[in-house]
Amino acid sequence: MANETPKKIAVVTTIYRYLSHAQHMVDRFLEGYPKNGRWHRPNMKVASLYVDQKPEGDQSAIRAAEYGFQVYPTIAGALCLGGDKLAVDAVLVIGEHGNYPKNEKGQVLYPRHEFFKQAVEVFEKSGRVVPVYNDKHLSYSFEKAKWMVDTGHRMKFPMLAGSSLPVTWRLPDVEIPLGSDIKSALMVGVGGSDPMDYHALEAMQCMIERRRGGETGVKSVQLVEGDAVWRAGAEGRYSNELLVSALSRSDTPQGLTLTDGRTQNLVATGQLQKLVENPAAYFIEHNDGLKTTLLMLNGAVKDYNFAADVRGVGNVSTQFLLTPIPNVTYSACLVSKIEEMFETGRAPYPVERTLIVSGMLESCLESKLKGQQRLETPHLNVRYQAPAKSQHART
Repeated sequence: MANETPKKIAVVTTIYRYLSHAQHMVDRFLEGYPKNGRWHRPNMKVASLYVDQKPEGDQSAIRAAEYGFQVYPTIAGALCLGGDKLAVDAVLVIGEHGNYPKNEKGQVLYPRHEFFKQAVEVFEKSGRVVPVYNDKHLSYSFEKAKWMVDTGHRMKFPMLAGSSLPVTWRLPDVEIPLGSDIKSALMVGVGGSDPMDYHALEAMQCMIERRRGGETGVKSVQLVEGDAVWRAGAEGRYSNELLVSALSRSDTPQGLTLTDGRTQNLVATGQLQKLVENPAAYFIEHNDGLKTTLLMLNGAVKDYNFAADVRGVGNVSTQFLLTPIPNVTYSACLVSKIEEMFETGRAPYPVERTLIVSGMLESCLESKLKGQQRLETPHLNVRYQAPAKSQHART
């Protein structure tokens, strides 16, 4: 490996500054990252960078001077290294952070699709393709996201996308056996929409996709807020038993625990409703009949926790570990998967996971916009099989 010529990476990003996704990911390709208890340096070279915006604190010129790559004014320039044909071995697209408008659903209109499309145009003109990683959801628009995935399949280049939560460590280290009968599942998340609910939805998806028959698509969604969330729990629309199980995996319970020191059952004591000022419930009904729920519970905890009722196994619950800033070591887990695809030319898990979650989130936000209505989602007929091997960090 050490004697092989390093693979050249073109980075296409919205911004590059301290604590941006670009800084977390690109710096690891530049400097290395911890992996399995050792320091790992990828046999890869950041060859070029395109950055769409340069706000105060921009690090692009500093990094370019320090590590010897060039910042290009166009995406095509970055992929072609200033020439007229594709001259890199992989493309890293990071469309997160920066000053971009929002739509009526509250989604930030990051130009991920537009960045990807320009990269594809270079592929087509060059008659050659390379692996592409797209950070987080593929697009705010399912139509655009589907075009991206369809294009990858049509042109036959490896493609990976999504969140770091599916590949971070789990406390405890659990996995749902492949081919299981999942009776119901629930995820607890925190943070704002639409960046953090996306992370929570994809974390839940990486667990439930292992059910018998794989993912079959989404039949309907509904997003409700406020007191309607608690009423839904009282009516049995989601399992309070699973909610207690998920919350019991949290390392950050709020409320009386912070002043009293004793751990609290937030559900049984009624503390949950007092702590969460504006709860949100994302109800997802899959084509195979599975019903799942994401509860965004800002004020109750500060981490992401999952629980499911699995036939023959019982209750399966875990926390998706998010390590502290600025190191955010869990992003190294994701970079490891990106590096694997760049090196082998094979995606370790299907990009369809990110596609369906991108569509779920867009449709849930559409439900909210339309008065919290239940929406049929025949367009989310996305089918795929989970990889047999677990992909989350374990060492």
